[in-house]
Amino acid sequence: MKLCKYGTNRVIEPQGVLPQAARKIDNDMEIYPNEILIDVISLNIDSASFSQLKSEAGNDEAKIAAKIKEIVAERGKMQNPVTGSGGMLIGKVAKVGSNLLGGDLSVGDKIATLVSLSLTPLKINKIKQIHMNIDRVDTDAQAILFESGIYAKLPEDMTEALALAALDVAGAPAQTAKLVKPGDNVLVIGASGKSGMMCCYEAMKRVGPTGNVVAMCRKEADKQTLLENGFAHNVILADVGNALDVTEKALAANNGREFDLSINCVNVENSEMASILPVRNGGTVYFFSMAVSFTKAALGAEGVGKDVNMIIGNGYTKDHAAITLHQLRESEALRKIFEERYV
Repeated sequence: MKLCKYGTNRVIEPQGVLPQAARKIDNDMEIYPNEILIDVISLNIDSASFSQLKSEAGNDEAKIAAKIKEIVAERGKMQNPVTGSGGMLIGKVAKVGSNLLGGDLSVGDKIATLVSLSLTPLKINKIKQIHMNIDRVDTDAQAILFESGIYAKLPEDMTEALALAALDVAGAPAQTAKLVKPGDNVLVIGASGKSGMMCCYEAMKRVGPTGNVVAMCRKEADKQTLLENGFAHNVILADVGNALDVTEKALAANNGREFDLSINCVNVENSEMASILPVRNGGTVYFFSMAVSFTKAALGAEGVGKDVNMIIGNGYTKDHAAITLHQLRESEALRKIFEERYV
């Protein structure tokens, strides 16, 4: 068999596609020479996926566990058939393929995979516990990391759970660091969650004294948390499904000006137009959320005559793990919130 660094030799159906696009992949845990075997500690299910699973199961943990095991048994990976998204995992290196010996990883290393579960061969023996409020599933399981797969060794100065919570959304603050310039007006939609809060924190660092960061959330308590910790200049309360209301409130919080950049971090549907309408022509909309319909976004922008640059929420950008973990080391307030909410 010809080995592929992207893992295409594990695709069962349909042939000719990459593992992420496949309906089913081979999750036999006998590794090929260019693969790494991982004993899985925890899965961090993508927020949009976990929200859908909870809704379908009526918040019944046993039903959620059964659905996760069903998906993995059918697909060979944890890819929600409704949202198409996966998540990521932390675990311990159990075996390194012969072609990869002498590299950065050794047996026993604890790592977080920074590629989606939607392409990762996975076999679950047992689901030990589901943490309903933080989208985490503790397991007795094994997974395979392809030669092309990216990862981060777990840091020694924070717990596994804390590192997992942050690395799960590492692409968002790192992309924010690339996109935000001094003086920019930035709108963060869904600012009270993990990715939203980290994006706010990074945007505040980048806009400087002449910029403005406006955060949007739904609860007064979250608004106060964001303001008290200096994660935004202004915070608005709105329903993301009401694009006109979001736009009116956001522009009012920005002295009537349209935004240079909006960042969408929500985990519910129909948030596209609330992200697009407040942005100026020539501005940028960054859709980190996996609940976004890119058809709705493209046709919606066209329908209202908005010439904006739209960026798909690529979970990877250069140095994203380092940037994200640095936030927790740099900000005592951010770290405390993460430890209280997500550990």
